Amino acid sequence: MLRWLLLSVALLSTGFARAEPSTHDLDWFDESRQRAVPVRLYWPEGNKPVPLVVFSHGIGGSRLGYSYLGQYFASHGMASLHLQHVGSDRSLWTGNPLSLVDRLQVAAHEREALERVKDLSFALDQLLAREEFGRRVDRGRIAAAGHSYGANTVMLAAGASVQREGRQIRLRDPRLKAAVLLSAPPFYGEEDLKAILQSVTLPTLHVTATEDVIRIPGFYSPASDRVAVFEAVGSPLKALAVFEGGSHSIFTNRGGTGGAELNPKVKAATRELALAFLQRVFEGKGEALQRWPETYRPLLARWTSPGTTAAAR
Repeated sequence: MLRWLLLSVALLSTGFARAEPSTHDLDWFDESRQRAVPVRLYWPEGNKPVPLVVFSHGIGGSRLGYSYLGQYFASHGMASLHLQHVGSDRSLWTGNPLSLVDRLQVAAHEREALERVKDLSFALDQLLAREEFGRRVDRGRIAAAGHSYGANTVMLAAGASVQREGRQIRLRDPRLKAAVLLSAPPFYGEEDLKAILQSVTLPTLHVTATEDVIRIPGFYSPASDRVAVFEAVGSPLKALAVFEGGSHSIFTNRGGTGGAELNPKVKAATRELALAFLQRVFEGKGEALQRWPETYRPLLARWTSPGTTAAAR
């Protein structure tokens, strides 16, 4: 008995007794759209109500991506649901290389952009309806996050408004209470960002880098576009972090992009910032967010904290 007690104490002191989050791959299908919506869920252990982040990948991604965020969120008591958008996912990279440009253009078409937002709302419906998961999700603490094309998806779900043929296209999901936007591009072909994004009034966190440049066939977006998106969003509570250097893909799971040494540092800083921001929004705990810029100041080209307009450099 004494030996068992000593072993238990040792495990607790070293952290090995801590319950680890679990990972669930779920293959859902939206009958109304005849569209598959695969997801990966990072799920915290325990019985307490949990906040939820719904994550949307960039073009050519999958539900397996951005695991450094999903695992981190779940290990800190926040569920993370990673979508796979079948019309713009990793299947783009397979097939005849001569038709890659055509596949990318189809994936970036407005029809797919709108379907991605519907994927997000459908996946949220499915998760909340499942007893083993839905009963623990705190409906008042649901956020969406996305990278690149996924950030566009999140902005539409968060209230961005696009006018087409004399009518406003609005896909706002009222269940979302905050948004985390990594490398957010402007809306393709739109010139008045403010008209589109002024209606996004949720708390928003924007993360980018000075070399966050998008280059794909038929589309180019300089790093300054990320800052323009931040400035156009109508939220009274928004924050901006700009890392020095980096690349557009530094926020993906790919290692080494943006610099072999910088890449893991930016990922660590990004996941800590996202968690601290959501804790500020959902729990009113601002200490971690206040400490964050001091901890990572050597990596930063710019930091604009929530509720301020002045940028720390």
